[in-house]
Amino acid sequence: MCKTHETRSQPPSVERFNFRAFRWARAMIHAINEVNQNDLILPDIQLGYTIYDSCFTISKAVEGTLTYLTGQDEAVPNYRCGSGAPLAVLIGAGGSALSIATARILGLYYFPQVDYSASCSILSDKFQFPSFIRTIPSDTFQSTAMAKLVKHFGWTWVGTIASDDDYGKYGIKRFKEEVEKAGVCISFSETIPKVYAREKIVRIVDTIEQSTAKIIAVFSADIDLSSLIEEVMQRNISDRTWIASEAWINSALISKPEYSSQLGGTIGFAIPRADIHGLHKHLIQLDPKNTDDKLINEFWERAFDCMWPEHSVAISRMADTKMAEHSKTGVDGRIHNISPISQRFCTGNEELNEIDNTYTDVSQLRLTYSVYKSVYTVAHALHNMYTCRTGEGPFVNGSCANIKDFQPWQLMYYLKNVRFQSLLGEEIYFDVNGDIDAMYDIINWQRTSNGYISYKVIGSYNGTAPTGEEMTIQNDSIIWNNDQTMPPFSVCSESCQPGTRKGIRQGEPVCCFDCIPCADGEITNETDSRECFRCPEDYWSNANRDECVHKVIEYLGYNDPLGIALIALSIFGACITTAIAVVYIVRRDTVLVKANDRGLSLMLLFSLVICFLSSIVFVGLPVAWSCMTRQVLLAISFAASLSCMLSKAVNLMFKAKSVKAKSSEGMEKYRLLPFQQKIIALIFILCHACLCTAWLLIFPPYPVKNTLSQNIKIIMECNEGSVAFLCCVLGYDALLAGICFIFAFIARKLPDNFSEAKFMTFALLVFFIVWISFIPAYLSTRGKYMVAVEMFAILASSFGLLACLFVPKCYIIILKPERNTEELVKGITSTNDKSAPPTSQSLSTSAISTTCSTVALNG
Repeated sequence: MCKTHETRSQPPSVERFNFRAFRWARAMIHAINEVNQNDLILPDIQLGYTIYDSCFTISKAVEGTLTYLTGQDEAVPNYRCGSGAPLAVLIGAGGSALSIATARILGLYYFPQVDYSASCSILSDKFQFPSFIRTIPSDTFQSTAMAKLVKHFGWTWVGTIASDDDYGKYGIKRFKEEVEKAGVCISFSETIPKVYAREKIVRIVDTIEQSTAKIIAVFSADIDLSSLIEEVMQRNISDRTWIASEAWINSALISKPEYSSQLGGTIGFAIPRADIHGLHKHLIQLDPKNTDDKLINEFWERAFDCMWPEHSVAISRMADTKMAEHSKTGVDGRIHNISPISQRFCTGNEELNEIDNTYTDVSQLRLTYSVYKSVYTVAHALHNMYTCRTGEGPFVNGSCANIKDFQPWQLMYYLKNVRFQSLLGEEIYFDVNGDIDAMYDIINWQRTSNGYISYKVIGSYNGTAPTGEEMTIQNDSIIWNNDQTMPPFSVCSESCQPGTRKGIRQGEPVCCFDCIPCADGEITNETDSRECFRCPEDYWSNANRDECVHKVIEYLGYNDPLGIALIALSIFGACITTAIAVVYIVRRDTVLVKANDRGLSLMLLFSLVICFLSSIVFVGLPVAWSCMTRQVLLAISFAASLSCMLSKAVNLMFKAKSVKAKSSEGMEKYRLLPFQQKIIALIFILCHACLCTAWLLIFPPYPVKNTLSQNIKIIMECNEGSVAFLCCVLGYDALLAGICFIFAFIARKLPDNFSEAKFMTFALLVFFIVWISFIPAYLSTRGKYMVAVEMFAILASSFGLLACLFVPKCYIIILKPERNTEELVKGITSTNDKSAPPTSQSLSTSAISTTCSTVALNG
């Protein structure tokens, strides 16, 4: 068998002899012996074999294949010169790269090849490799399984390493395709050179060390990987988790005790293992003294560190040469430190039971079991050929092949259609690509108490299971690197929590991103969301931006302290106004009440009551009737108040003109009768009522939900229906107030001690100040405070009118009734000394007062 550098986890005794491959060869012989001794398979037919050493090199494998086909010691292409039983099949050649080379040659002759370890996916291409089948699953399944493993543990940032051959390239290519479908990013992708080059190995390890990826998937043979792992150990890179392909998951060369601190926790896939009955006994039954097999003799020397006497001279010379070239570079490019060859002679009586190496270790018979299945695959195919009956055969006219003289393509037919139960009870058959069902054990490397690595089966993968049920893993049974029980964490960027979205970084993989908080009114309720979603109109995002919550519905409610306070003021104002009206009714015959039409005064007081009460309609949830009532009721009540004041102001202006006339004709000319004043007031009120009615009929106000003014609130308010109508209605009131103010201002200098013109002027000044101040205050507020500002303006202007027009009179009527006389009200001068003669000033004042009294006392 091939002589390559390989050991197992226990301290090896020798190097450069592949004990594992030698066990495969002996397992093949054991399987052939079982078939030959089994009367149920190929009775009366004996199987033979020839073993060629490929040394795990393509050139040796091709040379052995051509030699095999030629039948001579010298390989001659397209030539066959051999005798004896026909050649049946080639089992091997021991690896994907080797098998690809041999399969291309054998495919030219359609000569059957059954491989036990070549898992490269390209070998499933029957156009290139028509006569190739295998008893190991294709890497197509393994790559998919490894990708599912990565996805299972939530790793999104993975490094990949592959050997520079078909096995590594095709395996890692398929793995990348599968993980990228699942949203996993590749941090780095490196290739291990087939010819050792230290600078390349160092560069790969530098990449591993600098990368933030904690997971590394490796598709490589153990021989190629060993130099890389050696450099990793020297750098003491122990915070990585390795995902192993089946080619090295149970390799003793990699799972050395000295590597356990770096490779502990490795997880990977291995083909199923089996206990082969009688194999261990067969392995130790070697007799090197009675055999000419050079492989057995060399194995014996390497296993027991001795040499046969007949080889001592040649070996001594070789040893001297190798000792002189202590660090000579080998053919593979690696530096090998050659140890002195033992001078102890082999006796042939050494006991294999007393050594513990890879050859005698039958605890992990995985590829060995694949070899075993390959032999039985050929045996069952030959048996089906042997038991074929003429007329029922698969060939022309139902013919059968002759077991003693058949063509390779005839056996190939039986191999493709073979079906039998294996040692583990699984059914062995091949699909159209020459592949078997994919079955894997998932293995975890766990450190033992003495520092060795044990292979713990923690799950399985069945490629034939329904989608989503292919892989089962016992998470609690896994021991990760550094004896951790929690899976490692490998991401380029932390997951974006709900309330944030991914922001891709320019020039970096999609797994590298920034988490950007969602804007106001937008949310994400999933992890790693790529975009934020806007909340519905009546909803808003919460503080964490992970949930849409109902917006706060805002309006000036009856249970709101501000609303309660304003309602209380409204009722208080209405009560005060009502009380004044009662006073006016009770004292209706006094001079102060009768001055300037007491009927209009009562109408004015009633209008003010309506003004105070109209503000209450602004409180509460806006509905259709309240929206239609509030502005109209307010406008009409103010229009009624201002109309009464205007009628009074017109009369006062006429009084001022009559004073200037200084004649009875002038006084009669400018005099307004009480009913005329009331008609003037009613006309202005009716005009305003008609305007409001048109507004309600054409563009009535209606309740709306204002979601634009404030993001987190829904403001329940009234839409006025038509801004033009609203302006006309309010403008009408402003016009009345303006005209009234002008007339009152003209009549302000009337000589009455309690001249209503002065009080009306002050009242309207207060009215204007309030409503002019209202405009900027109203425009600068939102929500319920807009309503509160408007209510406050209504109340302030109403209180202003009430205080300026009626409080001074009520003060005299209630508290100073002795002053409620015609002389004092009209400004008639009187002295305590009646004998004193009147002055010119007093006479003038008396005359004027008498004239005013004649005009004023008309109510």
